[in-house]
Amino acid sequence: MLQAAHAFINQSDTTNAAQTLASIKASLVQKPELLAQHKYLTARVLELTSTYDDALAQLNYPSQWRLAEWQMANYYQLKARLYQLIKQPIEQARQLSLLSLYLPKPDSYRVNDEIWRILQPLHEQTLLSFSQDTSTPVFTGWLQLAYIAKHYAIDPQVLVQQLSAWQHDNPRHPAAMKLPTDLEQAVNVKPYRPKNIAVLLPLSGSRAAIANPIKQGIVSSYLANPDDSVSVNFFDSAQGADIAYQQAVNAGAEFIIGPLLQSEVATIIEAQNAAPQNTPLPQLFLNKADNITPNADQFFFALSPTDEAIDAAQKLFKDGIEKPLLLASNDNIGRRMADAFNEKWQALTEETAEVHFYNSGDEMKVTVQKSLGVIDSKERIARIKALLGNQIEADFRSRRDIDAIYMISSSQDLPLLKPFIDVNFSVFAQPVPLYTTSRSRIENNSRAAAQELNNLTISDIPWLLKANAETAEVAKLWPNWSNSQKRLYIMGYDALQLVSKLAQMRALPGYQYSGGSGLLSAAPDGTINRQLSWGRYQRGNLRPL
Repeated sequence: MLQAAHAFINQSDTTNAAQTLASIKASLVQKPELLAQHKYLTARVLELTSTYDDALAQLNYPSQWRLAEWQMANYYQLKARLYQLIKQPIEQARQLSLLSLYLPKPDSYRVNDEIWRILQPLHEQTLLSFSQDTSTPVFTGWLQLAYIAKHYAIDPQVLVQQLSAWQHDNPRHPAAMKLPTDLEQAVNVKPYRPKNIAVLLPLSGSRAAIANPIKQGIVSSYLANPDDSVSVNFFDSAQGADIAYQQAVNAGAEFIIGPLLQSEVATIIEAQNAAPQNTPLPQLFLNKADNITPNADQFFFALSPTDEAIDAAQKLFKDGIEKPLLLASNDNIGRRMADAFNEKWQALTEETAEVHFYNSGDEMKVTVQKSLGVIDSKERIARIKALLGNQIEADFRSRRDIDAIYMISSSQDLPLLKPFIDVNFSVFAQPVPLYTTSRSRIENNSRAAAQELNNLTISDIPWLLKANAETAEVAKLWPNWSNSQKRLYIMGYDALQLVSKLAQMRALPGYQYSGGSGLLSAAPDGTINRQLSWGRYQRGNLRPL
């Protein structure tokens, strides 16, 4: 009967599988292997019906049971899959670490790689916190290793010492016998230690106003950790980025930060490609380049709106959102951000997000009403009244199939867009969570203005979400700076801090630097990825989440 239920499950016939399992539950012989298989198959049925918490509740084998290795492997494999489905990566990795103990070596190596992949994106404080639990020693070892890899990645010599100590304390651990590949690479990578750093920025002309906050950020970063053996020199790229680059080379630069504009980045890369006999200096560009050929010593750091949209897609997915509605401004930035969100959303869910583009003014209200189904509802009411008379009382209905709205709007549009959404949710529908981007953040810090945005969740750089002594000092020195200028300032600050970390960030994808502009990591092509922070307007105040 258990085999029959298993066959039904393999055919996705949950009805017959459930009936079969229910019919034999009371008469099962009290043998652990039979009871365990019944629990396992019941959990499989619940998994197929998407009742994941109930499935996990079934998987509670008593510790005294002694089962065959194949049964224990099935048990931990299913638990890992269920925790993945409910988005609990720590517990997923814990179950995989237990699964690896019951597998042949080739299969266990693949599981170990999966454990390492899951742990890499986690913040080091999260790893440290969970590693205090020693109830599953193998998993605790994985957490300790992941913490060491992140915390000491900046200094290979110390990293090697810490890894040796960890291997000595965990001689039988799977990773002690074979370190993850990227960790082995990071151990052998030398960090950049330049004594002469050149910064290429448009210091004159129309773009100087944009570059000035970045320059001030770099200067502040240097003064925060002054080093007499290191010099930072600025070169004006307004007369030509290639000219400024050559001036920096002639001045003995060992590392270059900049240039800022995308056209300048393209100019320098083209010049370097045209002279392949000259080895380019290590460089952190302050923008992105299209169709780049990865170079081991080139990195790209940008405050990109599309990156923010990608980060938002990951945030909504993590929050359990299944059907988001996007309301985006009908302009270049709005379309690019919507496309980036949609591309990431499809990669995460294999579903396409619904997008509506709005224009300012009266058209914004019409777009909101159309996207929420209000116009269709009002048209139905009008037709009924035409048939039965105006004495019929009716209220409009709004859609109930969406579970979040992500607004891609400017700070000028948001104070109108959010109220339009609020009033167009019918009294019969539960309002859904509202998300928006840092572009929407209003410059007015008054409580009255923020009161209108209550319950709105917004992404922004960590430095602007939590006030501190430095934000107060910047506000005092440059009281007229907008939020956009402050973001450029902290970008410059982070850029100088990144120089000594870039080589390890690239060698070890899980290594993240907690900067003022976000949680930063390096992709294999040298792109610096940013994970933003989130805040929520509550009672007239923007509070970090």
